[in-house]
Amino acid sequence: MSSSYTVSESFTVTHAKHLASKVISDMYQCQRFYDAPDAAQLEEYHGELIAMLAGGFVDEYEFGFKKNGQRIVSWQYRAGSNGDLAGGTDDRSGGVYARADITGARYFNFMSYTSAWHALTSAQQDLVRAKHSIRRVHGTQPEDGSGVWTTDRTYSNGGVAVTRRSFRPS
Repeated sequence: MSSSYTVSESFTVTHAKHLASKVISDMYQCQRFYDAPDAAQLEEYHGELIAMLAGGFVDEYEFGFKKNGQRIVSWQYRAGSNGDLAGGTDDRSGGVYARADITGARYFNFMSYTSAWHALTSAQQDLVRAKHSIRRVHGTQPEDGSGVWTTDRTYSNGGVAVTRRSFRPS
């Protein structure tokens, strides 16, 4: 399933960099607590998020840890129009849950795309992909493990809001 959001003409790469930096800051905090992803991956994810947000191509973005196909702890972001070109809510990044037992779990990173991405030709998608080094393959998000979802942050800039939900053990 994919959805779309409208990006006004005033949404720029600068706005996308601001939003991407919030998500990447959360990932840096995850790295401090759980030792993943590594620093080189963080830079690559940052470049990818800037390019994909700037084009209005990100529906959902999620990273975290899974075991046996189930989430242990994760952070999921949904992009959409906030309807307020003056800014709206722009929370501070951080507040990443730090006490999950990830013994035996694997790090994952998942992105789903908007209908705007699917409307591009393969050649157009390749041009966007050339702006970053991440090469994604088809996959599915993990299922919920033993835990709870909470909506805990909203990052906003240039009329686009990215809402963060966190999954953590109950």
